[in-house]
Amino acid sequence: MCGLTGELRLDGGRPDLAAVERMADRLAARGPDGHGLWSQGAVALGHRRLKIIDLSDRGSQPMTDTEAGLTCVFNGCIYNYQDLREELRGLGHTFTTTSDTEVVLKAYRQWGTDFVTRLVGMFAVALAEHRTGRLVLARDRLGIKPLYLAETPGRLRFASTLPALLAGGGVDTSLDPVAAHHYMSWQSTVPAPRTILAGVRKLPPATVRVVEPDGTHTDRTYWQPSYTRRAEFAGMGAPEWRDAVLDALRTAVRRRMVADVPVGVLLSGGLDSSLIVALLAEEGQADLATFSVGFETEAGEEGDEFFYSDLVARRFGTDHHQLMVPSDRVSTALDAAVAAMSEPMTSHDVVAFHLLSELVAKEVGVVQSGQGADEVFAGYRWHQELAGVPRAAEPDRYAEVYFDRSHADLEKILQPDMLPLRDVSREYVEAHMAAPGAETAIDAGLRTETHVMLVDDPVKRVDNMTMDWGLEARVPFLDHELVELAAACPSELKLSQGGKGILKDVGRTVLPRDVVDRPKGYFPVPAIHHLAPPVMARVRDALAAPAARSRGLFREEYVASLLEAPDDHRAHRGQNALWQVALLEIWLQTHGID
Repeated sequence: MCGLTGELRLDGGRPDLAAVERMADRLAARGPDGHGLWSQGAVALGHRRLKIIDLSDRGSQPMTDTEAGLTCVFNGCIYNYQDLREELRGLGHTFTTTSDTEVVLKAYRQWGTDFVTRLVGMFAVALAEHRTGRLVLARDRLGIKPLYLAETPGRLRFASTLPALLAGGGVDTSLDPVAAHHYMSWQSTVPAPRTILAGVRKLPPATVRVVEPDGTHTDRTYWQPSYTRRAEFAGMGAPEWRDAVLDALRTAVRRRMVADVPVGVLLSGGLDSSLIVALLAEEGQADLATFSVGFETEAGEEGDEFFYSDLVARRFGTDHHQLMVPSDRVSTALDAAVAAMSEPMTSHDVVAFHLLSELVAKEVGVVQSGQGADEVFAGYRWHQELAGVPRAAEPDRYAEVYFDRSHADLEKILQPDMLPLRDVSREYVEAHMAAPGAETAIDAGLRTETHVMLVDDPVKRVDNMTMDWGLEARVPFLDHELVELAAACPSELKLSQGGKGILKDVGRTVLPRDVVDRPKGYFPVPAIHHLAPPVMARVRDALAAPAARSRGLFREEYVASLLEAPDDHRAHRGQNALWQVALLEIWLQTHGID
């Protein structure tokens, strides 16, 4: 829920309240139900509220504990807030609201920066200490809720989205060459702390940052599964692992039912979202609303999976809604989806999520979604290709099966002043995979997938597209205790049955076999995947725009070769190379970056 903004002055001056308010206004879609502004000394905090828990005005933000001298703004949901509130009451704290925001505030008062270890949920928090002038920033374990930062001489600003920071003004919008290298290497993923803009950074997931009044700061990573086999699970066979995963997933889904508004499900008809529906039905949730989206066939590719979503909806008696999108609407919907992106994201299902979220937000305030299951439980083809690779050779194999292109390829694509001298993307992956833990190559690969690539592609995609309609999306497969369990699970159980074997075994206990054993699906948007004429026209306009030419990010001969290539030669490792290049330009132009 919600969007937060703020400013900390580092030069003894007063914060620019007008800028903080402009940033908050840019977050109005994320928080259409209320707004607030607070300032004291060198700190200002702004907030836009989406009412999900404690619908009264008592839950408004920024929220202050006058006795403790603390004020905070918070974006997200703490699923165990009721249990924490009772624990804190037992420790002598009193509450004036039924909101999870007040629980966050009291938890910090009780446990200091360790408060994050007590929170089960998704969150970004900014908390100001009145007496010390210290600012504390924190982000949830899997980075489900975003937090962007822009530091300039004498000032630190932060916000839930990058466009909100731009609305505040004074941001260095030059492109970051290292981030551009990552973007072109990893299917548009730019991991924290970088963004495509040199002047904007992200707080990494599972991080608490304490910023002193002079701008110095310390970071602490408070959570990271080891991806090793743990002693307490020794001797467990496949049936025991199936039951353990099922129990953990039940808990994850149950936790995400907490809300004072209706909760629905984004139902693709695949295993992951179907499991969520089945477990919600098992919990006794009546009149469960489910939602599916489909697109017209393009170039022979079907654009919907309604057969399977209908099957699940009938099996569990849900209140099912379908949205069929004609191809000619995709090009018009594209610009709105790009405007909702905090960072450029090339996955063509971004438009699907944006259009579906518009429909869903008219019916419910919260949805559960199946994102993360493939990364956590080894559901992709390249996970199979990492099996059996020696640990030392894992970065080589990962680069072969996952990277869009090599550093040598990028020398022919990026202009020389935008190309780092070293293969920075390869170095990043090597360093991440060499970290302690992760006994096997597939363990190291899944750790990278879950804690790097997942955070800044599928997770960000879902947050951006749903919150642009004031819809809160919850992702039970990223429950941190479920992720810890999956990280300890023997890799052969995850890789079996073509991937996600352990999850398929779970599915067979509660779902029709046709859903579990179907071919792997996804949110197809054929009009973008095949660059239908209206989309292709948008691509050509963006690449020919004066801003693109003056920016000079890509070599002209490379762009020309993509535009002139026959349709069936444009694909690159399952991604459309022309779309990847054009989307970056469309995003920059949409957000007014010259």
